[in-house]
Amino acid sequence: MSDRALLGDEAVALGAMHAGLSSAYGYPGTPSTEIMEFLLEAVGTGGDGVLQAHWSSNEKTAFEEALGASFCGKRVLVTMKHVGLNVAADPFMNAALLDIKGGVVLAVADDPGMHSSQNEQDSRYFADFAMIPCLEPTSQQEAYDMTRSAFDLSEELSVPVMIRLVTRLSHSRASIKPSEPRPQNELNKADGRAGWTLLPARARRRYTELIGKQEKMAFLSEESIFNTMKTAVDSGRCELGVITTGLARNYFNESAGEISVAYNHLHIGQSPWPVRKIRALMDSSDRLLILEEGMPFLERYIRGIHSTVMPIDGKLNGKVVRQGELDPDNIREALDLPARPALDFDPGALPMRPPQLCRGCPHEDSYNFVKEVVESLEQSIVTSDIGCYALGVLPPLEVPETVVCMGASISMAKGAAEAGHPNVMAVIGDSTFYHSGLTGLVDCVADQAAVTVIILDNSTVAMTGGQETILASARLPGVIEGLGIEKTHIHVVDALKKVHNENVAILKKELAYDGPSVIITVRECVETLRKKISAAAGAAK
Repeated sequence: MSDRALLGDEAVALGAMHAGLSSAYGYPGTPSTEIMEFLLEAVGTGGDGVLQAHWSSNEKTAFEEALGASFCGKRVLVTMKHVGLNVAADPFMNAALLDIKGGVVLAVADDPGMHSSQNEQDSRYFADFAMIPCLEPTSQQEAYDMTRSAFDLSEELSVPVMIRLVTRLSHSRASIKPSEPRPQNELNKADGRAGWTLLPARARRRYTELIGKQEKMAFLSEESIFNTMKTAVDSGRCELGVITTGLARNYFNESAGEISVAYNHLHIGQSPWPVRKIRALMDSSDRLLILEEGMPFLERYIRGIHSTVMPIDGKLNGKVVRQGELDPDNIREALDLPARPALDFDPGALPMRPPQLCRGCPHEDSYNFVKEVVESLEQSIVTSDIGCYALGVLPPLEVPETVVCMGASISMAKGAAEAGHPNVMAVIGDSTFYHSGLTGLVDCVADQAAVTVIILDNSTVAMTGGQETILASARLPGVIEGLGIEKTHIHVVDALKKVHNENVAILKKELAYDGPSVIITVRECVETLRKKISAAAGAAK
């Protein structure tokens, strides 16, 4: 097969397809989005045999849909970003107890440096918590190879397997050499009563079996081609032992030739941690340097409670940068190498360019009427969610006061209203409402909380690239009425300057209502509209 230049995300997608993938599910979230987009394009063009690829309403439903495909014996991929795994944690943790026959691979993309995320959490902790293998690619080729191996590993151990990516790998491109595709699994429903019904008595048996698999998982890690040891030419003891994981290997290799002392190097691409190899490295080294992208997960494991066996440098003692991404420069500093020569360039005083809404964004008109109402009130609270509209926190709008996670706006607004605060508003997008706002609104209805929810409906998942909202925007009023909001307190308005005064009046009226209400502001995202116009013009030619 011919070589292909792919993003790390795309390499995972192609690896899954060539591993005999039948179905894929996910929720868009940078830096994982391109995995599913690659698969959706393959489905649309009939390429490489994948049968199903779907965006789901959130990461939890995506993982559960994947389990349904696995129950039928099929190989299935689930994609999400690191904070999305929080949403999927319930089925993810329980899936480790199931009798997996159709391989389940979770491709989760972490975001060190928080380029487009609200935290830097490290998904390896989830894999360890669930007691399942985790594969961490260093290159696009490894992303492809590891994904293929992950399906085999999942079916061999009968557990899900995690592929942990990071932003730099997900969004950088390199040439990969594909292998011959394997066929898809035959439809073969699992024995549900034996391994898929987690009633307490059966779950206890399954947990015992999961614990029993740990020895084999450890053995497979020790023998894995992704865990490699390089020793110094003289087989005696070295001054320095280096352990790398993920992209840290690339950064280390850039400077390794300049290290003046003999060193041993262990790279770990598959966990559970290969304890035997780690011990061998420590036994042959005077001191240890641990380089890992993300949190000091491996370092904590090696240090133990009170380790005085040998000097250990890493993130916990400040030798390696704790926050943000690793890069060749901060790795050189950790290796006590001089900084690389650089141009002394003074660009002068540059103006600050904070992120902002696109010119003509409908959210600006929506926030402007909310802002006018807020400024007319002595007391008010506006909670928001994760999405383009979170940029309303910044000047010149400065409307939302909280941004925590997907769906939190409505639930936090309910808590604030029930604490006794007047004039509480929650701002949420249409796709985010379907993702995790529905249950918060159900709580508002159940307790008749005095909350006005403002759904900014731009008919797309805008911040992650313009994917389609899971259900058509026109269905939102019916969904909301079905949840129990009275029809007289559901308003669909245009997000336009020309109806600004009318929208102000509606919001004031609903804030005076002692109960839950919803205002849906409707206008299509300017970027998706621009793409549609461009596509239509191209088709006309």
